[in-house]
Amino acid sequence: MSTDDTDDTDGADGRDRRIHPRVPITLRVEYKRLNSFFADYTKNISRGGTFIRTANPLGIGTEFVFHLAVPSLEEPLSIKGKVQWVVDAAEATDAQEAGMGIGFVYDSEAERDRIAHTVETLMVAQLGPVLYERLMRPRG
Repeated sequence: MSTDDTDDTDGADGRDRRIHPRVPITLRVEYKRLNSFFADYTKNISRGGTFIRTANPLGIGTEFVFHLAVPSLEEPLSIKGKVQWVVDAAEATDAQEAGMGIGFVYDSEAERDRIAHTVETLMVAQLGPVLYERLMRPRG
């Protein structure tokens, strides 16, 4: 099992330490918390994780399975994630909504490849191929 831990946190100095570029996107996400089901929305997504807008974030370190409604797929995409950071409703601002930063967790390389392919397809659809290529071009 692996996770892209550095993909979804900002450093203490406020600098973005993500290793994968994020793309703003709103997708419906469903997950279970104790005996209740929740339906929230993503704010952005990258190859390594997503941010889920919610007034009731799970605790940091919580691993859970969520279902992401992807318009091009007949069935929601099931993804295992781990809460990397949270913004409680009391801490939320106009610039940073309440929610939780999720790092994707993979059980195999095949699963990583499948999810990465789906996320890349979403990113191209959201940005267009030219902007996607610029964003994904290695920095240097």
